[in-house]
Amino acid sequence: MARSIWKGAISFGLVHIPVALVSATSSKGVDFDWLDKRSMDPVGYKRINKATGKEIDKDNIVKGVEFEKGRYVVLSEEEIREAHPLSTQTIEIFSFVDSDQIPLPNIDTPYYLAPDRRGEKVYALLRETLENTGKVALARVVLHTRQYLAALMPLESALVLVKLRWPAEVRGLDILELGSEVAKPKLDKRELEMAKRLVEDMSGQWSPEEYVDQFEEKIMQLVDKKANEGKIEDVETEVGKDQRKTADVIDLTELLKRSLGGKAPARPAAKAEPAADKPAKAPRRKTPAAKAQDKPEAKPARKPRKAS
Repeated sequence: MARSIWKGAISFGLVHIPVALVSATSSKGVDFDWLDKRSMDPVGYKRINKATGKEIDKDNIVKGVEFEKGRYVVLSEEEIREAHPLSTQTIEIFSFVDSDQIPLPNIDTPYYLAPDRRGEKVYALLRETLENTGKVALARVVLHTRQYLAALMPLESALVLVKLRWPAEVRGLDILELGSEVAKPKLDKRELEMAKRLVEDMSGQWSPEEYVDQFEEKIMQLVDKKANEGKIEDVETEVGKDQRKTADVIDLTELLKRSLGGKAPARPAAKAEPAADKPAKAPRRKTPAAKAQDKPEAKPARKPRKAS
């Protein structure tokens, strides 16, 4: 079995199913390593020759792909540029498939698509056609010099582009080495009926407003509670006449003093300077519940972010 990255259990009702989390994907992209062109020794991230330990100039670095263990094929920047796919700024649909045919592990990153330059009617036509046929469009698209496999699918009144992982990047279930107890289980009919009834009893509607980070919620409730009790610490930073007076500047001495438990080494006596004005306190953060009470009427949805 492949190495697990997390172990725990699936739980619903009083039922617990111990599980191990295993990555379903592995990157198959070309991995360029830096090499010292004078000796073909590997070069570290900080341009350090791993064999000599010496830093080298970037002009002496070339890119190589490991062909065999310890043997590299060196490619020039021009050869690499020529291998990049041509960016046509086009989402090229090449097929339509049933929406349930795309395996879940192949799904990667979603993006919204918005009509542009008086393309509303054709946009709506494609969306309605996909909706009525139950199909999704498979396409190729180049983003930032890299080609992606993608699926276009309808979502309410919009279209969504979902980047898909190339099939070669997705591992098969055989890495789990599932035994016959899982693949061909002998389950009692009564147990199946009880499990089905439990699922039905716990079924509900998708309610995203109810799904919150409980840790953050509890922390912010604790912050509000302590603030209301007056348990607030004022943090002041020393601002010298040669320092930038901006909220983005952090007093390095103060950070070092905190790291030492509040004890700073004694400084030589210096001429006293007028104390800097006390900065205004930053507004206290509100809990998600408090934010909801102050929230104005619903605003129009934000414009979709550009695909990256």
